[in-house]
Amino acid sequence: MSDYVLLAVIVALMLAGSFVCSGIEAALLTVNPVKVHELASRERPVRGARRLEQLRQKLGRTLAVLVIANNIFNIFGSLMVGGFAAEVFNKRGIEGPALPLFSVGLTVLVILLGEILPKAIGSKLALPVSLATAPAVGLFQKLLLPLVLLLEQLMPAITAENEISTDEEEIRLLARLGSQKGQIEADEAAMIAKVFQLNDLTARDLMVPRVSAPTIDGNESLESQRAILLRNHAPWWVVLGEEVDEVLGVASRERLLTALLQGEGHTDGVALCEPVEFVPEMIHADRLLTSFRRHGSGVRVVVDEFGGFVGVVGPEAVLAVLAGWWRKPLGAGEAPAP
Repeated sequence: MSDYVLLAVIVALMLAGSFVCSGIEAALLTVNPVKVHELASRERPVRGARRLEQLRQKLGRTLAVLVIANNIFNIFGSLMVGGFAAEVFNKRGIEGPALPLFSVGLTVLVILLGEILPKAIGSKLALPVSLATAPAVGLFQKLLLPLVLLLEQLMPAITAENEISTDEEEIRLLARLGSQKGQIEADEAAMIAKVFQLNDLTARDLMVPRVSAPTIDGNESLESQRAILLRNHAPWWVVLGEEVDEVLGVASRERLLTALLQGEGHTDGVALCEPVEFVPEMIHADRLLTSFRRHGSGVRVVVDEFGGFVGVVGPEAVLAVLAGWWRKPLGAGEAPAP
């Protein structure tokens, strides 16, 4: 084998090593950690997913290993190649003009083929590249573990663990971006945003105030209150007692009207009402929705901090927020949005 061929082979090996290290590094940095966690958590995990998740949990240690390997090829490899090239060119008597040109060419090749191109490919194919190379990177990390542990003692910052975390604003942004890219439906993205709105609303915001709430006197006969029942189409009625804020129960309009049609107009509201569920006016809408899921009765009676009856709220009010039908009531002096 001629000296020039051997030199070309050594340069190719150096560039190949740098290419692989740079590509893996870019892939590990850009791969979606949530997707990796999902692949590793399956009943039958995707090959390499669990190892990849372990590597990402200690990303500082993993990057340290890849940087060491990459610089072995880029720095040490370049020195070795430069020395061998100088010897070859000296032997051929062309050391003067050839060596500077070779150095410039090698630098350009390292930048293009050892850094820019592999990182572009690694970023674009982050998941498949990461999954395919995770076992090899894990093995190499074990081989360099003593050196890495020494570096961690000198630089504690690389020992930090990466945890998967997010917040409301990030999820809203991801949903919006997914909608813009066509990966999720626009109405799905809008509903995701409205789910987070539930924690900002309370029963006081969603309830029908006491002055507007459908109520009947529990001690009066249904016949005497027929006109009220026929005029108001509210599905649920609050049955009140004689005392102020005395709530005896709730009754469905269907049951009350059925009793009238069956000739039971002499019956009072107390006989037809159901036990009432009370909720504080400051309970958040998400907890209120959970309450409706656990106990399926149609309404909740909202009370203030003193236990006084201030309004009623049904599941349709919470669902209206999710569907986008609910609008915050205007305060005094506010003008409607254009």
